[in-house]
Amino acid sequence: MLQMIDVGVTVDGENGRKQILNNVNLKLEQNKIYVMTGPNGGGKSSIAKAIMGIFQPDSGQILLDGRDITGDSITERARLGIGYAFQAPARFKGIRVRDMLRLAAGGEEIDECQLLYDVGLCSQDYLDREINATFSGGELKRIEIATILARKLKVAVFDEPEAGIDLWSFQRLTETFEAMHSRYDTTIVIISHQERILKLADEVVMVAGGTIGEITTHEKFLGEISKIDSGCVCRNDCIKGGAANAQCDR
Repeated sequence: MLQMIDVGVTVDGENGRKQILNNVNLKLEQNKIYVMTGPNGGGKSSIAKAIMGIFQPDSGQILLDGRDITGDSITERARLGIGYAFQAPARFKGIRVRDMLRLAAGGEEIDECQLLYDVGLCSQDYLDREINATFSGGELKRIEIATILARKLKVAVFDEPEAGIDLWSFQRLTETFEAMHSRYDTTIVIISHQERILKLADEVVMVAGGTIGEITTHEKFLGEISKIDSGCVCRNDCIKGGAANAQCDR
């Protein structure tokens, strides 16, 4: 449904132009969950921003349902059904949750109560609340997902949605993604390192060095990680010695 073909992206840096994506090839199918993971600075968020149009490719193509959208703006891609959720959702002072959902729907008829139910929130408690500093990070994340559901997107991209939320909210967040996957045809792309989110993936996309290294199942990926952990004989000694963040030399 969405395809990236040999996509390269170069941006302005402190020391001049820098290539941050190189020959990225990725095919996303309808109604699948993809989790992108890999080292910090490896290019995960850059790929997500290239999909949304925040970063414009210098080379390659991006296709949506066979249509070339490489040169399309963020607004044009949003109209075509692509959405992006940032790590820190915005707070809109003076706007109620009900109004936010209606704005997201763009004039389409929606059931606000059902949308909030789908993200684990009670409509009676939230519909008429103003989106402000009284909302927790987890509440904001779920309201943002509700706005994405209201738009009936083809592709929804979430950049580290677990960032800044508590453990209870994180559990509800994973349940929200599961519900979204089962009830809607949206293709979901999540950038995350969290095991619970990785377990939701139909495919895990491993990103490093500005390109895609491997696409695999979450079972295989987590199995390989488990082997690395169990093979690190120094890990327990490091933790017992008070250096839980020590790196194994193996």
